[in-house]
Amino acid sequence: MPKAGGVGTVGEMISIVVLTYNRLHLLRQCVESALLRTSEETNEIIIWNNASTDGTREYLDTIDDPRFRVIHHEENVGQNAYALAIPMTTQPYFIEMDDDIVEAPVNWDRDMLQAFDALPKVGFLQARLADDGYSPGADLFYRKKNDLYELAEVNGVRILTGGPVGGGCTITSRELYDRVGGFRQNKKQVFWHEDAAYIEDIAKLGFGKAILDSVVVVHHGGAHYSEITPEKEAYYAEQRRIDERKAAVKRMLYKIPFVAPLNTRFGWFEPPKRLSV
Repeated sequence: MPKAGGVGTVGEMISIVVLTYNRLHLLRQCVESALLRTSEETNEIIIWNNASTDGTREYLDTIDDPRFRVIHHEENVGQNAYALAIPMTTQPYFIEMDDDIVEAPVNWDRDMLQAFDALPKVGFLQARLADDGYSPGADLFYRKKNDLYELAEVNGVRILTGGPVGGGCTITSRELYDRVGGFRQNKKQVFWHEDAAYIEDIAKLGFGKAILDSVVVVHHGGAHYSEITPEKEAYYAEQRRIDERKAAVKRMLYKIPFVAPLNTRFGWFEPPKRLSV
């Protein structure tokens, strides 16, 4: 079963959903240098304000573009807001976008839609992040995990597969979204990786993730550009604890004589990193 019908004609096809929390200096750039550069394919843009207190409400209330719809939420529900905001949209495709995407080329949304429609087995297609030298996402792509990516051309579209893909500026279809039950919510955490959970869900239906090589956006993520929220710090601290526990188990397993050669042969799990002496 395909992920959605073909684009076919030019018209109103895309909804964009942006979450924001106390990053007015970045949100302003996102609106002016990314959202306002969209094509006629995009006819609704929802900005979900997670109870910001830095002037975000006042700024958003000045936007008079009829495509924009602003939701001022009374509390910060973090990434869980995507599951609340997307049902408010109406178009057959939508783009999940971070408020720290501060620059994108003109008509970037149309280019992403056309590429997505040409990739029948890709269900989550991210724009490539520019290498700004500070963003953790760009650092992951260009340095830390760059050896995982493979460049391929599918139906005339150049994509990178094999490495991490995130929801910073990523398109999917409503049909596929509905088939997996939408974005999950996390009752325990405000910040978490809802995009990774969605990727897991669509993979069960046979759809993959990829980065679109031809659309490059500027992402001002990380501590260089804005203060890291306590919720995000708590999430990554917990992830580090989980990773440390997993590493400890792997080291224990590797003490069993036959585990290392069998793991090398069958690839059960990534070998534990060597401890520094």
